Amino acid sequence: MNTLVIVCIAAFCLLTGYTCYGRWLAKKWGIDPKAKTPAVALEDGQDYVPADGWTVFAHQFSSIAGAGPVTGAIQAAAFGWLPVLLWVILGGIFFGAVTDFGALYASVKNEGKSMGLLIEKYIGKTGRKIFLLFCWLFTLIVIAAFADMVAGTFNAYTVKDGAAVLSDAAKVNGAAGSISLLFIVFAMVFGVMQKKLKLTGWKKTAAGLVCTFAALAVGMNLPLTAGKDTWAYLTFAYIFLAAVLPMWMLMQPRDFMTTFMFAGMIAGAAVGLVVAHPAMNLPAFTGFHNEKLGDMFPILFVTVACGAVSGFHSLVSSGTSSKTVSNEKDMLKVGYGAMVLESLLAVIALCVAGAAAAADGTAAAGTPFQIFSAGVAGFLEMFGIPMYVAQCFMTMCVSALALTSLDSVARIGRMSFQELFSVDDMAHAETWRKVLCNKYFSTVVTLAAGYVLTQIGYANIWPLFGSANQLLSALVLITLCVFLKVTGRENRTLLAPLAIMLCVTFTALVQRSIGLVQAFQAGSAVFLVEGLQLIIAVLLMVLGVIIVYTSGKELVQKKADGTNAPSNKKNKGFDKTAQSF
Repeated sequence: MNTLVIVCIAAFCLLTGYTCYGRWLAKKWGIDPKAKTPAVALEDGQDYVPADGWTVFAHQFSSIAGAGPVTGAIQAAAFGWLPVLLWVILGGIFFGAVTDFGALYASVKNEGKSMGLLIEKYIGKTGRKIFLLFCWLFTLIVIAAFADMVAGTFNAYTVKDGAAVLSDAAKVNGAAGSISLLFIVFAMVFGVMQKKLKLTGWKKTAAGLVCTFAALAVGMNLPLTAGKDTWAYLTFAYIFLAAVLPMWMLMQPRDFMTTFMFAGMIAGAAVGLVVAHPAMNLPAFTGFHNEKLGDMFPILFVTVACGAVSGFHSLVSSGTSSKTVSNEKDMLKVGYGAMVLESLLAVIALCVAGAAAAADGTAAAGTPFQIFSAGVAGFLEMFGIPMYVAQCFMTMCVSALALTSLDSVARIGRMSFQELFSVDDMAHAETWRKVLCNKYFSTVVTLAAGYVLTQIGYANIWPLFGSANQLLSALVLITLCVFLKVTGRENRTLLAPLAIMLCVTFTALVQRSIGLVQAFQAGSAVFLVEGLQLIIAVLLMVLGVIIVYTSGKELVQKKADGTNAPSNKKNKGFDKTAQSF
């Protein structure tokens, strides 16, 4: 089948989902453009920073469009491209976008509170503590997986005959690393310019483009040759800054600039598919079992995570984006729109991998990132762009996919750790509690734990990440069901996705745990690899069961409070039930 046809079908379905289903949900739940959002009412220059709709969209998309849509779609293509395509489209429209939009909506209606604090409000303090612990453990997995991925991407060395030597891609990898470092510098310059000069509209866009091209141009001409360990240290130094600096100084401007690169990457891939319209060489369906991955249920649904549904997205929606939305009318675009665009990216990645496969259906060699990067770089060269420039650009883009998720998850991990030990009256709290809730201390603890997990390696962490990520989405969905029921809003459309995701994730975690136990029985397990995975997997399952039981009981027992239904015209801004915070 032609890849162009596949992309067009997917784009039409996703756009229709946004236009019809997304707007229907917004109408059912209620959007008030005149309401004062948390970003405006609680502006503090640190986390609550109002921004225009496209800036928030850029932050949301840059943060959620991590390694998942590329890696997951290409890995899962082992079952055939058709199951992946169907899950990305259906999952994106009815699962992922609904979860992201719902988390953003609930948070904005509750003073920009995170999912943990929403659980405390609607489910109870015990549920909050358990959920925050779950979230913190999950952020450690994401930090470890993506940091290891980034460091490996920029690594200039390879092992040959037992010795480290420069690889063939040393110059390209080094240039991409230099660009990444310069991006941080130029992002901070752009952030200060935007705040001091109050740049808006075309002036803001022009300044962002200048800073983006400057980082690209300088970085390509000054490649930084370094090993994986050095890049790991630099990566953790960057995400430390992203976790503690004000949103306007680093994360918002960097996400805005990165969006230009992502737009170029997606446009290059899309136009390349239009012009070359290569055939989809991967088989449509290979069977319900794969020797390497396992059974299609549940593996397909946890492997294709971010491209279809992701619990991590909800942490971004309620952790950072909800604190920057300046008008409720932007919530649909930010929450639902960013997700369907990510689903389209997953489809494009699938088609690029299909075009790179051999005519007999044999998949291209290399990691999913390498396959996608090489494929799009080939398209860009077809348009007259020098191969070195195309390779540097694409290497930077695929690493930026992980970096933009890393900075968000580091901040969310820090906030989850703080919320885990915080109390209402922190001014009179115990000294030990104040220390644990200090943003610098909590960031160091979070990143240190994440660094320890990097020793497991990206390939070993990814299966656990997928299962934990999807379980998190199920926990968010059940929380949203309670919130919507209590506030008199529509929640029936969330029940089917909730039930399906619970079945998928617990099955995947049980299978993963059994596999790890068998590895120990066979004597092939190592504690720092299989041992840590097993401990985390069991913890996640136990915490998940407790949260599901507690939340499910509240879902059945809670009664709707009509005073907060969207039909109540007197309700402006936050829900009245949120005023108790």
